[in-house]
Amino acid sequence: MSIGNSPDDNSPEDARPFDGERADDSASERLSIGRALRQARIAAGLTVDDISHATRVRIVIVQAIEQDDFAPCGGDVYARGHIRTLARAVHLDPAPLLAQYAEDHGAGAAPTPANPLFQAERIRPDRRGPNWTAAMVAAIVVVIAFVGFTMVKGGDSGNTAKPPAAKGPETSSGRPSSPAPKSSKPAQKPEPTDSAIAAAPRDKVTVQVSATGGRSWISAKDHNGHVLFDGLLKQGDSQTFQDKDKIDLVLGDAGAIELYVNGKKIQDDFQPGQVERLTYTKGDPVTG
Repeated sequence: MSIGNSPDDNSPEDARPFDGERADDSASERLSIGRALRQARIAAGLTVDDISHATRVRIVIVQAIEQDDFAPCGGDVYARGHIRTLARAVHLDPAPLLAQYAEDHGAGAAPTPANPLFQAERIRPDRRGPNWTAAMVAAIVVVIAFVGFTMVKGGDSGNTAKPPAAKGPETSSGRPSSPAPKSSKPAQKPEPTDSAIAAAPRDKVTVQVSATGGRSWISAKDHNGHVLFDGLLKQGDSQTFQDKDKIDLVLGDAGAIELYVNGKKIQDDFQPGQVERLTYTKGDPVTG
C-alpha cells in the first residue's frame, strides 16, 4: 500500500507544458533550469512534497524554482544553493545547471542582497559541536595549577616520605587478591534469532529501519497519519517504530536500507537510489 499524497503534490498540472513551451521549439536549444528539475523529479516518481521533505526546502520555493522564478530564494547565493540541493535530490549533476544560472543571471554581477526573512525558512537550526580546543586548554591549565600547588605545599611541609601504597582487598589467607583477567575479545552484537522474533509484541506492528548501505532520507507514519520520523539516516544509524495497526514508510534510497518487520528481516531486492513506499501491519511479513 502506498502512502497517499496531497492532490496538489503531483497533479496532472505537472504534465502540462509551461506557457513558454507552446512556442516554437527551435527558439530554444536547451531546457530551462526549472523545467530540467521538474522533468527529473517526475521521472523519479517524486512529488513536490517528497522533494520538500527530503531537502528541507519549502514547497513554495520548490514550485517557484520549477517555474524559473528565483526571487523567493532571497538572493543569488541561496538560489545556487537550492539549485544544487534540488538537483542532487532528483539525481541530476548540479554543475551544468549552476553554469546555466550564472550565464542567465550574470556570474560577475554583485550578488543579490539576501532577504532578511530567509533565515526564518530554515526548519531546523544548525547544531554546533562542543569546543574541544577550549576544553583541552582548560584541562591543561587545571593540571598545571594542581601540580604547582602540590609542589609548593610539599616544600613547606618538608615531608619527603612517600605515602604507603594502596593495598587491594585481602583474601582469607592474608594475600591480596589479584584482579580478574579481562577478556580481549570485543562483545559481538548478536543477529536477530527466532527468540528475538517471538519477543516482538504480537498485538503491535514493529518496524526497524537501519541505514547499512549508506545514508537515506526516510519518513514513517502511524495508522492515523501522524509523523513518527521524518529525516535523514546516516550510515550505521537505525530507527524503530511501533503502532497498534500499521506503519507507513517512504524510503528515499531503498538500496541503502535494511528492514526488520515484527522481528523478521525483509528480503526485498531494493535497488540503490530507488524510492519505495511501503506499508506493514501486525501480520507482516506474510510467509508462503
